[in-house]
Amino acid sequence: MKAKIAVATVSGRAYYKLVNELKGRNIAFLSLTPRDPIFPSVKVVITTGKERNLIKHPNVLIFDEETDPTTVINEALRLAEGKRSYEKVVIGVDPGKTFGLAVLSDGIVLETFTCASPEETKNTVIKVLNSLPAAFNVVKVGNGAPAYTKHLLNLLDEALPEDTAIEIVSEAGTSHFERKAIHKREGKDVISAIKIAQRRGNNFRRKRKQ
Repeated sequence: MKAKIAVATVSGRAYYKLVNELKGRNIAFLSLTPRDPIFPSVKVVITTGKERNLIKHPNVLIFDEETDPTTVINEALRLAEGKRSYEKVVIGVDPGKTFGLAVLSDGIVLETFTCASPEETKNTVIKVLNSLPAAFNVVKVGNGAPAYTKHLLNLLDEALPEDTAIEIVSEAGTSHFERKAIHKREGKDVISAIKIAQRRGNNFRRKRKQ
């Protein structure tokens, strides 16, 4: 499959951060300098602010090398698919001593995380939802570790907007998929999180916000 995303920069720091994120997610990309010709298959180009004026392409994203590349990569993926926004973003969470997270945009696994605490998990969920425009957002939390699940649900309920749905999902059978990692970075918690995101859950009744 031809790469739809190109990284066009001579900044070593920007290139390292962008490429590390792309490779970590198994996303195909082209490496270019700002003056290289851009193939017709490329739908979006990522570069730095200083090099922007050298890029001749209808879809150019500027990456600030002092920031995390997650947001710009998410935006690049959306543009590469020709979407103005996603219809539905689902975040699956497998609670426990470590928390696996999986982000699905219109049914496609976009990115995964492993968090060390409920608070880190909550902050990651907020960050992801803020970086992905969608008509509908839902966070699905597995029920396999009741104490962790309850704590996380309370944190999410307080932190997330009222129009973000929260569901509780049965984790029965998710361990069957633990060995089927999509890429090397993913462990059993992330694999379970993907399955949780793909399952139908029961609505968590949100507390009324004042």
